[in-house]
Amino acid sequence: MFWEKNIETMAPKALKALQLKRLKKTLESVSGNVPFYRDRLKAQGIKLADIRSVDDIRRVPFTLIEDLRKNYPFGLLAVDKSKIARLHTSSGTTGKPKAIFFTRGDVDNSANLIARCLVMTGVTNRDVFQNMMSYGLFTGGLVMHYGAEKVGALVIPAAIGNTDRQIMLMRDFGTTSVHITPSYALYLADSMERSGVDPKKGLSLKRAYMGAEPHSEETRKKIEAAFGIDVYNSYGLSEMNGPGVAFECPYKDGMHVWEDNFILEIIDPKTNESLPDGAEGELVLTTLNREGMPILRYRTRDLTRVLPGKCRCGRTHRRIARITGRVDDMFIIRGVNVFPQQIERVLMGIKGVGRNYVIELDSYDKLTVRVELDKGTAVNNVESLSVLKKEIEDKLRNEILVRPKVELSEPGTLPVSEGKAKRVIDNRTI
Repeated sequence: MFWEKNIETMAPKALKALQLKRLKKTLESVSGNVPFYRDRLKAQGIKLADIRSVDDIRRVPFTLIEDLRKNYPFGLLAVDKSKIARLHTSSGTTGKPKAIFFTRGDVDNSANLIARCLVMTGVTNRDVFQNMMSYGLFTGGLVMHYGAEKVGALVIPAAIGNTDRQIMLMRDFGTTSVHITPSYALYLADSMERSGVDPKKGLSLKRAYMGAEPHSEETRKKIEAAFGIDVYNSYGLSEMNGPGVAFECPYKDGMHVWEDNFILEIIDPKTNESLPDGAEGELVLTTLNREGMPILRYRTRDLTRVLPGKCRCGRTHRRIARITGRVDDMFIIRGVNVFPQQIERVLMGIKGVGRNYVIELDSYDKLTVRVELDKGTAVNNVESLSVLKKEIEDKLRNEILVRPKVELSEPGTLPVSEGKAKRVIDNRTI
């Protein structure tokens, strides 16, 4: 299914021409209205007449998260404040938040991209769409909500939390599609099973859209198995409109980046050099269709690669692989670089392991992985638990080159969150 077939299947040459046209318009906008970018382009000696291809974007300096915070609140606006319709913010653990502004056109365009994603995966005006993401300053809830409404689906703005109510809404109104974090989807399945509701038979659910947290293919399979549904990977970030930057089609062979709206680059995060398709590196994005706050060459800190070849769905927009982690999520144990998703991928693929886990860092040479047992695992069989524990230790050692301490917990005993999961607890003080 297609929402905008003429755009989604546009010939690569025509798509490049559209990107170049929109890039020039974006550069003209920031050169005339955003002192931060005007000064940067001038310092690099970049003139609009010099931009003859999309690849010329590489002459422009990167925009960093620190640049957004330094220019808070209004420093990156490209239009008068009277034209701004909405503000979203995204903050880290310290410092000022990142303020992201939308004009009315930006709001409509972000919803249009979501509509494109949802229709691609089978949503129609007959669907009931339950949005279990946070509403408010976080982009995920509202942007997805507007997109689902544009398709014509019945939208339930359930937001996060209150699991009993979520289950009631799903059952009473025949929810067919949900927008949810991977960790909460696993928790929801556990909650339903504990309350006597079969996630596979007690619902009308057909599909789920995962966002806000990186997750492994093994986690996807666990969620699909728990509910008997299709799970689609969604990629986005507040700086680039929120969700809908890239999305899986029904073949689930990578996420299509909507290149009529974004220029996609992969760079080596250490050297900043551009990498070819197929090589893993840091994703860099440039907005092409944003009025209120265009952003040039934004370093997302997310690690991925461009998948070579054409997609079987017929869409010509290039695909990126599942996000393997963030540059700043990596931690070092005994001199070895480790990403949390490496650990998750191993755990979710082991029979007998449940749906929840926690990684705890107590020092720079001590790593503890606490794992819940699957509800079907005999918690009193000491011998079998010993075998399972060794299997987890061995497989993690093979994956991350460090043997962690593994602790097994009974089902439902590890802390859970109805919002974003906190998988890594860092107790290190130095």
